[in-house]
Amino acid sequence: MFKKILIANRGEIALRIIRTCKEMGIKTVAVYSTVDKDSLHVRFADEAVCIGPPASSQSYLSMHNLLSVAEITNADAIHPGYGFLSENAEFSELCRIHNIKFIGASPEMINAMGDKSNAKETMKKAGVPIVPGSDGLLHDIKEGIKISKKIGYPVILKSTAGGGGRGMRIVWKDDEFEAAFNSAQTEAKAAFGNDGMYLEKYIEEPRHIEIQIAGDQYGKVCHLSERDCSIQRRHQKLIEECPSPFMTDELREKMGEAAIKAASSISYEGVGTIEFLVDKHRNFYFMEMNTRIQVEHPVTEEVINYDLIKEQILIAAGVPISGKNHYPKMHCIECRINAEDPYKNFAPNPGKITSLHIPGGHGIRVDTHIYAGYVIPPNYDSMIAKLIVVHQTREECIVKMKRALEEFIIEGVKTTIPLQLQLMQNEDFINGNFTTKFMESFVIK
Repeated sequence: MFKKILIANRGEIALRIIRTCKEMGIKTVAVYSTVDKDSLHVRFADEAVCIGPPASSQSYLSMHNLLSVAEITNADAIHPGYGFLSENAEFSELCRIHNIKFIGASPEMINAMGDKSNAKETMKKAGVPIVPGSDGLLHDIKEGIKISKKIGYPVILKSTAGGGGRGMRIVWKDDEFEAAFNSAQTEAKAAFGNDGMYLEKYIEEPRHIEIQIAGDQYGKVCHLSERDCSIQRRHQKLIEECPSPFMTDELREKMGEAAIKAASSISYEGVGTIEFLVDKHRNFYFMEMNTRIQVEHPVTEEVINYDLIKEQILIAAGVPISGKNHYPKMHCIECRINAEDPYKNFAPNPGKITSLHIPGGHGIRVDTHIYAGYVIPPNYDSMIAKLIVVHQTREECIVKMKRALEEFIIEGVKTTIPLQLQLMQNEDFINGNFTTKFMESFVIK
């Protein structure tokens, strides 16, 4: 087992990893930028080292700085959390070269699944359902229009290196194609330094449902059930839950088998997620694979009663998994709380938290790094907490979440709590009648 793990991240996920490490008897090293010196992950780690100024490129994304700290502190492993360098093949390779275990995917796995065009081809060979579309990257506009006519409009253009909705455009007919292609390509180049584009059939009334998987170095892979992430705004998730109100036992088995097949095709080692789009007829299609722990991992932890961070560490240390599939025993809903003003187009609202009351009670979990007096920096993602509730049924879960949101008081900054409260009282959400387009017509009161 590892003696000391460096956490190459910040905020709530860094604190989350520290807690599990402490329970496992593993020493921890926190890293922080100058603006994060008062963050809780810095306080609760066994050691803490400043790695640079606020800019991510000079701190949390600095591979040289991170590896230097790991060597200076004699850390034998690095946990990247999510975001930042968690799916960076170069960093995974550098850790290997320096004989430091990267608690995440190998460079080969990241390269196989990180490029969406390559991932789609890998899944096609593995027999996992994929959305009809281009065979790899588009060479030009003429080719794109030809393929669109063949599979039928609407289609969606996507950046091969994209994420967060950037480099994506929906096209409904031939004469819209050229402008959409040029616009998406320009945006992708600016955001990712890569203007490669591919296209897919646009799935109308889609659900975004993902399958949590785990695999070990001995070839065993299992699935840990699903999470429904359909409530999202501009491709950024707002609410996640398990079981999905759209799921059937038959569909869960089929999607679980497909996810295992997907992970097995690249001999996946670690925890990860296979994301699918599911249409209104319950046909499902591979969307992408996240070769890391995800923001919404607490949802799965609560319904199967297991620590996924611990599972990650055990797998990285060479401990075999049981290989047994897991199914939800409870219902769980997670709301992401962001320091944003939902009444001003979700403008980021960093600043000092003057007062804080965190909800409690049976079945309530809050993953956060904030406290009264904490100053939210403007340099990073605006998510400041995750509110997770668990109960026997979805109906009881929604009631509990509403109570917890009403009890969650954050003063000094604007947050998305008022939006989440309205969602919990929305009839369509309560009845499970929603798709990924739900927020496009939702009016914040």
